[in-house]
Amino acid sequence: MDSPRQSKKANLNREPKRSHNQSSTPPQKDAYARLLSQHSSSKFSLYLEQYAKDTSSQRDGNGPSPLLKVQSDRLNIPQRKRDQVPNDFSDSSDFSPSSMKSKGEDSSLSLYMEKLSTRSVQQDCERKQGVSDRQRRGQRRDTATSHDGDIESGEELGSLKPTDSKKHQKQQKKSKDSKETDSSAGCPQSPKKASTSGQEQDKMTKSKKKNLSKHPEEEKSKEGTFKSGADTQMSRPKSPHGKDKKQQQPRASSTNSPADKSKNRGGRGSKKQVFESYMTSEEVSHGLKRGELIQGQLRINPKKYHEAFIPSPDDTRDIFLDGIVARNRALNGDIVVVQVLPREQWKVVRSDTDCEGASESDTQRENTVQKAQMKTARTPRPDVIMEDQCSDQDELIRKVQNTTLTDTGEPLEDPSNPRSNGEILQKTAKVVYIVEKKHSRAATGFLKFLPDKPFAMFSPVDHRVPRINVQLADCPEDFCSRPGDYTNTLFICRITYWAADSNFAEGQLAKTLGQAGEIEPETEGILIEYDVDFSEFSDEVLGCLPKNLPWTIPPEEMRQRRDLRKECIFTIDPATARDLDDALSCKQLPDGNFEVGVHIADVSYFVEEGNALDAIASQRATSVYMVQKVIPMLPRLLCEELCSLNPLTDRLTFSVIWKITPEGKILSEWFGRSVIRSSVKLSYDHAQSMIEAPEKMFSAAELPPVDPEHPIDEIHQAVLNLHSIAKNLRSQRFSGGALRLDQLKLSFTLDKETMMPQGCYVYQYRDSNKLVEEFMLLANIATAHHIHRRFPELALLRRHPPPKAKMVDELQELCDQLGIDIDLSSAGALNKSLNTTLGDDEYSPARKEVLTHMCSRPMQMALYFCSGVLKQEQFFKHYALNVPLYTHFTSPIRRYADIIVHRLLASSLNCGPHLGLSTQQVQKQASHCNDKKTLSKRVQELSSELFFGVFVKDCGPLDSEAMVMGVLDQSFDVLVLKYGVQKRIYCKSITGLASFHHHKVGKKSELTLVWIPEDPEKPPVEQVISIFTLVEVQLKADSAPMKYSAVLKRPEENEL
Repeated sequence: MDSPRQSKKANLNREPKRSHNQSSTPPQKDAYARLLSQHSSSKFSLYLEQYAKDTSSQRDGNGPSPLLKVQSDRLNIPQRKRDQVPNDFSDSSDFSPSSMKSKGEDSSLSLYMEKLSTRSVQQDCERKQGVSDRQRRGQRRDTATSHDGDIESGEELGSLKPTDSKKHQKQQKKSKDSKETDSSAGCPQSPKKASTSGQEQDKMTKSKKKNLSKHPEEEKSKEGTFKSGADTQMSRPKSPHGKDKKQQQPRASSTNSPADKSKNRGGRGSKKQVFESYMTSEEVSHGLKRGELIQGQLRINPKKYHEAFIPSPDDTRDIFLDGIVARNRALNGDIVVVQVLPREQWKVVRSDTDCEGASESDTQRENTVQKAQMKTARTPRPDVIMEDQCSDQDELIRKVQNTTLTDTGEPLEDPSNPRSNGEILQKTAKVVYIVEKKHSRAATGFLKFLPDKPFAMFSPVDHRVPRINVQLADCPEDFCSRPGDYTNTLFICRITYWAADSNFAEGQLAKTLGQAGEIEPETEGILIEYDVDFSEFSDEVLGCLPKNLPWTIPPEEMRQRRDLRKECIFTIDPATARDLDDALSCKQLPDGNFEVGVHIADVSYFVEEGNALDAIASQRATSVYMVQKVIPMLPRLLCEELCSLNPLTDRLTFSVIWKITPEGKILSEWFGRSVIRSSVKLSYDHAQSMIEAPEKMFSAAELPPVDPEHPIDEIHQAVLNLHSIAKNLRSQRFSGGALRLDQLKLSFTLDKETMMPQGCYVYQYRDSNKLVEEFMLLANIATAHHIHRRFPELALLRRHPPPKAKMVDELQELCDQLGIDIDLSSAGALNKSLNTTLGDDEYSPARKEVLTHMCSRPMQMALYFCSGVLKQEQFFKHYALNVPLYTHFTSPIRRYADIIVHRLLASSLNCGPHLGLSTQQVQKQASHCNDKKTLSKRVQELSSELFFGVFVKDCGPLDSEAMVMGVLDQSFDVLVLKYGVQKRIYCKSITGLASFHHHKVGKKSELTLVWIPEDPEKPPVEQVISIFTLVEVQLKADSAPMKYSAVLKRPEENEL
């Protein structure tokens, strides 16, 4: 993305050179142009007006007026010219190049007469409507490219050139059509002159124009159009309100906002319109109801930021938005409304599993579609799409060569069906409205000084965010005098405004973070960019907490709860955990069955609905876990003390207790508020040791402090009993069709003082983790059923939609071609395939991880929702768990959704007030929790990437085996087995490579790498890269802070 100054270069070759004493108006070559430029008297103006009227009279069959003859005599205009011009411009809609040459100078005058006549009528109409002169200039502006890349006013006659006469004739015809179709409004639109050179015009592809007239017989007229992305009257799809209603607006079915109007003023030096103005809310509502518009959440490809997508409402492949202009100032995560583009502008893709850019070359070129159209009205489209922000260095203008539409009478092809060459059409669209700005509009980046400019340029690290102009007054005091001092300084900038006529947003610096490459500044930047509130809790919030510390449970509260303090209850958590919100108990009964309890911290007792503490918790919605710290949802007094189920301390809980058989069959169930006293705080390592050594006698030194009332042996036996029941529950769950897609997770060991990474390892998911998971799942499922029975319209549940069918079909075809026997027909079938079809050798876990990654792509995210907004319970289902109802109950310290569930549960048990939220309010909070959970997950991933980058820099280079996960046409992705990280390797960056070749058969993609032989006497070495190929890589730190690359090592000959 470049500054506006850089766009000058693109226009220098199009403009004639001028000397210093020449006017900025291009020189004219015809006599009438020179004549008109020399006459500015009122007599001459009167003559022009009369001439326009006379031209109109002649078309109606009347002769020229006497007044015109008198005035022309006074001005010495030759009679030959006067008589010839009107006849040359008949109503013909098709002009040949030869005829244009013969018309010569007369074309300019007649076109100017027509323009003046049209403008005169338009001005009279605008005066009646109270339109300001400034607005009129914006509406009737003729565009011509100036030396500074802006759009100049075309009101001067000098802007008309003989080389553009053919184009003007066609636009004159368009003006006539516009006047006919908009006659009811009484305000014809003046023709617009597109800025193009004669050479560019020769390259234009002719296409049939959709007729905007109400007369069907006029549909056969043809026009060649050449419009920029900013000037879209001819290229825009029709308004959802009708064919002709909005034809005078400078964009599709939208009305300029006040801000846009002030930015898009006409006149010399005004800026071109880069983005279309947004539709009004009424237009959007109307278009959505009629199915002409689509609403969805925008996703921008982080690796190719010119690609964006929104989900298709029919659950087919995503809708593609090509480029920054199509996104129309929307950012990643925003809820937008889009208008699907005409079919000829849809994208050709090779597979559903790769609709987000499988091939670098495929995404860099424009795929055009030549097809049969039914004999119906066709939507006009642009011949040029301007991408002003697609490149970091140069303004990119991509010309789309549209093919001619033919009226064959054949039906339209189904876009979901493969084409004859195996290619598939993917719908494309453009943003016409932003419903909700989910993106924080904040970015981390660097500040660049621009000489002779009143602003600096902020360049975000995330390329999906636009560059931002920042006023110098907002920059550090010595930035202008010492800009070099800030080269490596990280800033946070917030977007405050993004005008429709600018490639760059405007913003303000929010904070100076520090030096790039340092963990704390980088961490703070991540938190701000992803809208994580890490500020200190206000006095008002802290005022909602108990005042008398240390706090004890009031006697009246004890009387209302079940006292479980004498039971053997314990927690199992990570060793570093401080917010302990769940505990377990297991007591063997005389009949051989067990009483198993899950006890969850009663956070809702302390967080009263509607107070300041509740408000901040609902806003934060989740705790955010980073490598070196946690950003809590609640004040630490609650998280780590009053609510945390710390050992040997009385705590308030919500409990669910089952009578269950050793085989895992539930015989009875009890819900209620309780009081517990945890006997010990076990870590996963402690529990795992007990599971792996069932006969071992553990000493007090091997475990944390234990309640004397419950000896270590009792706790050990309870863990073993829970493990045995959990195995049966897990077996039943997966036999019943559940699915688990495990992905590798990187963990770190940190220096206690510096908090810098000392080591890293792939986290192992063991039996102790599975034990806790099974009983938490059981509690969540039981709670979901309980609150839904009591509150069928108000229950906050969690659903998991099934994967996208077309992507599953594509994956199945790929696996078949790879020789993988996998069944994707259901969650249970997939889970069984993942555990039985990949062998049992040392690399089978790696192959399972690769296949798990492939299977994760079609999967959708699990979502919170209110049961009252979905009328059909079939949509409540959780696909992965294969259960009809599910919710979150077990982590109220770190998830606000769980607090709402606790309130519903308390109300259902008549031990708490009724939830003071409506169905729509619960749904709104559920959506907010979904957003915050997604952001939290991304922050956690970025924190891990940040620390691993530091680790590679401090300890690298690191060698490891890797397995290929995906193959593109110029690169491939690998899973680094030792560290569980995924990296992309680009063929062009591989040292020692002579060449590479991409080959694809069906869905199977391969790269052949040709290595330069180490011995010149030997032939080149070939290495085939495909999915599951084992390679050797080396991880090296990049020059950019916190970044690292995977370098492919030369294979040994015995490995090939």
